[in-house]
Amino acid sequence: MSFWNAILLGFIQGITEFLPISSSGHLSILNNLFGLTTAENGHMFFDVMLHLGTLVSIGVVYWRDIVEMFYEVLGLVGLGRRAGERKRRYPAARLFLMIVLATLPLVLVLPIKDELESLYYNSIFIGVALILTGCMLYVSDKMIQGKKTETNMTVFDALIIGLCQCAATIPGLSRSGTTITAGLATGLRRDFAVKFAFLMSIPAVLGANLLGLVDAMQDGVDWSLMPAYLVGMAVAAVTGIASIRLLRSIASRGRFGGFAYYCWVLGVLAIILTMIF
Repeated sequence: MSFWNAILLGFIQGITEFLPISSSGHLSILNNLFGLTTAENGHMFFDVMLHLGTLVSIGVVYWRDIVEMFYEVLGLVGLGRRAGERKRRYPAARLFLMIVLATLPLVLVLPIKDELESLYYNSIFIGVALILTGCMLYVSDKMIQGKKTETNMTVFDALIIGLCQCAATIPGLSRSGTTITAGLATGLRRDFAVKFAFLMSIPAVLGANLLGLVDAMQDGVDWSLMPAYLVGMAVAAVTGIASIRLLRSIASRGRFGGFAYYCWVLGVLAIILTMIF
């Protein structure tokens, strides 16, 4: 793997992981139609590092929220705050609880993990999934602005969004697009739906990374390529930060339609190119 290859894949990972256009769909098309290398061509460890880079992006942008959740959860068990402060509300701790609840449905995916991963190699399926992603984004623009945040979203809301995150493990469906749309459908405020979608991705991506790391170690790591891997990871982190901030800005205006048209065009092209070649 060359440095330019690592930079390109890191850039694509960082952009597509957070913008609602499906990172798995883009990387699948690059692999299946153009032969660029990631996990599927002997670089499983690089794939893990790319996702680690995007985790760094979330940590940087939402650092204050993460720290506040940590301290409030400690406060609830009497470790981080004075006992007299326990009577006040703990919105960040409640947000943490909602994230945990939204993550639980992912256990349903584990029995069919291999079957889902096999879809990665089917570019026609990827194209159809991208078209469906575009449809979701188009519909999300038409939804009425909700008012729920971490202070009043319900357990049912969290579980519904979590089930939709399960569906988004299908290659070609955007995880961020699916979970943001689900959040809007349950009545979350648009800016909070974006924040919740990104924060709930932390345990999901971390868990997938741990499983991927085990497979990567079994597959073997070419340590001579570590400099290229690190560069790709850094690029994914930097572009991921820019992508999160861009999407937050776009969400404040309530306009995902441009992403919908992009997914439709890319999905149709993926199908056409697969049928031709």
